[in-house]
Amino acid sequence: MKSIVVLVSGNGSNLQAIIDACETNIDNGKVTAVFSNKATAYALERAEKAGAAANFLDPDAFDTRDAFDKELMRQMDEYQPDLIILAGYMRILSGEFVRHYLGRMINIHPSLLPKYPGLNTYQRAIHAGDEEHGTSVHFVTEQLDGGPVILQAKVPIFEEDNVESLTERVQTQEHKIYPMVAKWFVEERLEMRQGKAFLDGKQLGIHGHAPE
Repeated sequence: MKSIVVLVSGNGSNLQAIIDACETNIDNGKVTAVFSNKATAYALERAEKAGAAANFLDPDAFDTRDAFDKELMRQMDEYQPDLIILAGYMRILSGEFVRHYLGRMINIHPSLLPKYPGLNTYQRAIHAGDEEHGTSVHFVTEQLDGGPVILQAKVPIFEEDNVESLTERVQTQEHKIYPMVAKWFVEERLEMRQGKAFLDGKQLGIHGHAPE
């Protein structure tokens, strides 16, 4: 059984999608632990209900980001994670942390990378007059939102859209594609080699896997 550790900061809807998939579709994967930098994150309740270890680590108890990340690594490694999933984790990771889990840590970002890295992607897409927006699952590297893309989902932007309506539409797709990518990884179909993403031995393009 592959050990999945999830890092969260908030509600944890993507965490719930992963938990549900492990119960129904990801036969050889289990969410063993969830870590949050927010004591009030509802995601911790989701973890407890699923029988996963729910851990809060207080950033204010550490003098530096590196010190916090070192303790987080120490605690995470007790669960021997095969896969680390960032699910709305709102802290920038230190280089040491990223290197420690390189090739086995994935993130989901609400844009069609490499377009709109960083924050406020919904506002940026609407203000630019884009006709579509979306979400990208990617491997985590030291470049913020710059790791190789694995899978994307697109949604249309309508004239009447605001940030809230567009967010809802994108998150619906996130809950579909994030468990799919986790399943690929657990089944050892997905890997990162020399900074590139490979699925079933084939290198993925700049926008990740493109289904026929």
